[in-house]
Amino acid sequence: MAEAGRIATMDAGPARRRWLTAIGRQRELSLVAIMFVLGAGVSMIAPQFLSISNFSQVATLASIVAVVAVGEAIVVITRGIDLSVEAIIGLVAYSVARTLELHALDPAGAIALGLGIGLVLGMVNGFIVAVLKVPAIVATLGTLSIFRGIDYVIAGPHQVPLAGLTRGFTDPARSDVFGIPVFVLITIGVVVVGSLFLRSTRFGRQVYAVGSNPEAAAIMGIPSRQVVFVAFTLCGLLAGLAGVMWVMEFGTINGTAATGAVLGIVAAVVVGGVNTFGGSGTLAGAAIGALFLGFIANALILVGLSQFWLQAIYGVVILTAISGDSVIRRSIQRANTRSGAR
Repeated sequence: MAEAGRIATMDAGPARRRWLTAIGRQRELSLVAIMFVLGAGVSMIAPQFLSISNFSQVATLASIVAVVAVGEAIVVITRGIDLSVEAIIGLVAYSVARTLELHALDPAGAIALGLGIGLVLGMVNGFIVAVLKVPAIVATLGTLSIFRGIDYVIAGPHQVPLAGLTRGFTDPARSDVFGIPVFVLITIGVVVVGSLFLRSTRFGRQVYAVGSNPEAAAIMGIPSRQVVFVAFTLCGLLAGLAGVMWVMEFGTINGTAATGAVLGIVAAVVVGGVNTFGGSGTLAGAAIGALFLGFIANALILVGLSQFWLQAIYGVVILTAISGDSVIRRSIQRANTRSGAR
């Protein structure tokens, strides 16, 4: 009897670890289930919530957040964070809009300009964090202020009107392919390419290794500094893409574009299952997290609640996700310790 009990306990250890790990990795499935429940509940009060037109509008707006959330997720997987993404979006949005207004740049050139600015700003963050070894939260909090300050100086009180943009530049925000909004297709493309990059390349595996255990990664000869630098660079590049999409979506742009957006971006990443302690998470989860929060914001509007509740919801979501990650992490560590003791 005692022997049977011991064997059962030993078998339960690996099973429990697998169960806990599955919870940590499959949060995106939970979000999809919650969205179905949310949709059913809100539709009783506001039937238009589940309409195709409403879904398309929410998905289009969420796509902007999802694109930059993918970049943020890559940084978070390496145990970092980029708080400057909202300022990068804003600076790119105004720079692109102002250039279109002054020089009537063709759409391809404007997109390239936005991506280039985002890439350079991401490299600045990467250099400060990876080379100068400034903690990511401190470094990007500083560059958030710097980039936003540059935006204010360049923009001043000026506002670029929709009429000042090159004709047809904003069309992608209101276009679709076989009923699927173009912005959603762009996001899907970013998620697919990014996921393949992380899962199927040596660099992608290095990203997860650096986030899982920086010390072990260093012993294995993984160039942690280069990995972190590239992660921040990619985040800046995708924030640049989000800035271009911002111009396409809103048209009229000033120096305050995307102010306060970082809270929603970080919330999308953590609620999407990317572990705040690094080393695990999926880009698809981050994108689904953005869609999830977009539906919450839309639901608040349709049921007549103030949007000020959204900021509180973001805070609760972040704290809940981080607390959950911490509990799961400690549970897995305890399970591993007990298994090793046996």
